[in-house]
Amino acid sequence: MTWSEMQPLLSQACWDTLYMVGWSTLIAVVGGLPLGVLLVLTDRGGLLQNVLANKVIGQIVNVARSMPFIILMVALMNFTRWVTGTTIGREAAIVPLAIGAIPFFARLVETAVREVDGGLVEAVQSMGGSTWTVVRKVLVPESLPSLISSTTTTVVALIGYSAMAGTVGAGGLGDIAIRYGYQRFETELMWITVAILAVVISVIQFAGDYAARSLHRRGGRSGPVPKLRLLKASTATSKTV
Repeated sequence: MTWSEMQPLLSQACWDTLYMVGWSTLIAVVGGLPLGVLLVLTDRGGLLQNVLANKVIGQIVNVARSMPFIILMVALMNFTRWVTGTTIGREAAIVPLAIGAIPFFARLVETAVREVDGGLVEAVQSMGGSTWTVVRKVLVPESLPSLISSTTTTVVALIGYSAMAGTVGAGGLGDIAIRYGYQRFETELMWITVAILAVVISVIQFAGDYAARSLHRRGGRSGPVPKLRLLKASTATSKTV
């Protein structure tokens, strides 16, 4: 296969992969962020302590995370067909990708939020701040560098999942590697696909690390800015109270 024949295939495959990963990441963040915060809030000593709810949510997350992605895709085929009307194509692949990524991202969020200094939480509470104020003014802002890193990790994992989804006709670079590189013995095309995936992952990882470091330097958990943020939070709370 010549380069002129490869180029349109690779261009469409790259777009399909970015499309699937982009939408899956958005859904994973929207679903996983509140779930991860809720795991922290409902834990022992949390602001919304509820051990039973925490155990149930934690167990659901653990079961979802433990399921291999290829099995998850097969198990969700009926649900995927109900949502998208088909089980083939990039839109159909978004469903298992997002569902598989939500518990993964939720655990990363939980770890990031647990690292926030408890003194800041207690200070806002002592000023009359509600649970929502603590989450919005302390937990999320102070864990933002780690949340950026968690999002980067999720995106990288989703790129790998999307390549695996290509084995069942989801499209993207994985589909090209299987249909042309493996089944038609186009070894050169397969290695080009691998190289593209490596470059894309490297760029995303670099961008995510750069963004996390920049936020940390501007005043992450260990920087000088938390006091200023705390002052703003307490001021806003006192105004509302």
